[in-house]
Amino acid sequence: MGIGTIILEIVAPLMESIAPMMPGVIFPKFFTLEMFQRSLLAAVMVAMVAGFLGTFLLIRNLALIGDGLAHVSFGGVAVGIVLGATSPLWYALVFSISAAILIFELQSREILTGDASIAIFLTGMLALGLVVLRYSGVGITVEVESYLWGSLLLTSSQDLDLISTISVISFLLLIVIRPVLLATTIDPLAAQVQGIPVRAIGLLFSAITAAVVVSMVQVVGTLLVTALLVTPAATAQLISRSFRSCLIWTQIFALSAVFFGLYFSAELDTGSGAMIALVAALIFAIVAILKIFASDIIDAKAILSE
Repeated sequence: MGIGTIILEIVAPLMESIAPMMPGVIFPKFFTLEMFQRSLLAAVMVAMVAGFLGTFLLIRNLALIGDGLAHVSFGGVAVGIVLGATSPLWYALVFSISAAILIFELQSREILTGDASIAIFLTGMLALGLVVLRYSGVGITVEVESYLWGSLLLTSSQDLDLISTISVISFLLLIVIRPVLLATTIDPLAAQVQGIPVRAIGLLFSAITAAVVVSMVQVVGTLLVTALLVTPAATAQLISRSFRSCLIWTQIFALSAVFFGLYFSAELDTGSGAMIALVAALIFAIVAILKIFASDIIDAKAILSE
């Protein structure tokens, strides 16, 4: 019994108790049926850790690395499917972590810029996945499409265990290294002088990012990972005045995107990953517009007061 199964057994009674309060016809089933409960639990855990991680990615100017590693993970998924793996996400995890470490090494050794190395791995591994699928005769099946666009309803017990393990370990590691991670982000040279292992922290952060990206593939798909990894954090930055408040607002926006995305996808019979991404983008647009209007009002009052 994996960690995901244990957590599901703990929270299942709570989910069933609040099911009658949930709106819609289909959406309440996410709180009562085991298959839907696995999907909801996976989405919530991924949203929480992705929001936390996304905040660090933005302040380190690494917003695009999630998208790049997601495409890399598709290459691993394709290989896993062709080899008949029970859970192709394990292959995606190996591919993604390896690519993240190589990208970090290329950037830190100044062999390539971060953007260039991400672009090379993104296109190369995506192409590898497509070639492997075509050459093996598997092609673009329903299972393959679920990894491209996300399909929560296909979350098996093994997938939930992997997603939960990655989410819990990554969340705890980010909490532990948060102070030194901030220090190495703001001034790497000063942090190194103080004895902080900047290189080791960078490698660990790269591995965590890769693992979290893989955990998100089942929820939003390889093509829409940025929706949960970056958009909620970017939305939070619009209204936050401190790093702590940014982390809190990121969690609120990420979970809101998941719940509203699942609700609309269930009731309108659309893809869960695409709807979650759309809701996250709409939340960003609303907050950005309100901020612009608020800024204009403040400027107008300042002009009138003069």
